[in-house]
Amino acid sequence: MKQLRLGVLAGLFAAAGVLSWGGARLWDSVGTLPSVPLAASIVLAVIAAILLATALSTRTRLRAQRERRPGAKGVEPLFAARALVFGQASALVAALVAGMYGGTGVFLLSYLDIPPRRDQAIYAGAAVVAGIAVVAAALFLERVCRLPEDGNDHDGTGAAAA
Repeated sequence: MKQLRLGVLAGLFAAAGVLSWGGARLWDSVGTLPSVPLAASIVLAVIAAILLATALSTRTRLRAQRERRPGAKGVEPLFAARALVFGQASALVAALVAGMYGGTGVFLLSYLDIPPRRDQAIYAGAAVVAGIAVVAAALFLERVCRLPEDGNDHDGTGAAAA
């Protein structure tokens, strides 16, 4: 499984932000811009919390397993693989969603004197922050689930498995 690259996530965020900003300008010129839901930031924050809890739990279980503590509950490989796939998918989607709300929020910055638009800009900013939290938690989960290198990697920097 390939590791997520921060550049790809930043590129998705930027591309979605530019497209969303342009779409918001166009949509506002022909009608009213759809509102930014408060639930977007709440859902993203819940996903970030789930990813962080999974990463912390997995890290604790792996540490206990490595230290051979009595009664240590190991991590099943299928669980780790599923958690990793969930984290990577969440990071990709969160980068797109955060970019989308970021572009809309940038457009709404010019209307901060109008109270409903100011609220929408705040909701968009909260969604961007929650999306970044999802990406950070997913990258942490990916780091926790990383296997030790077998020494046969292409760049020669892998550590031998203990």
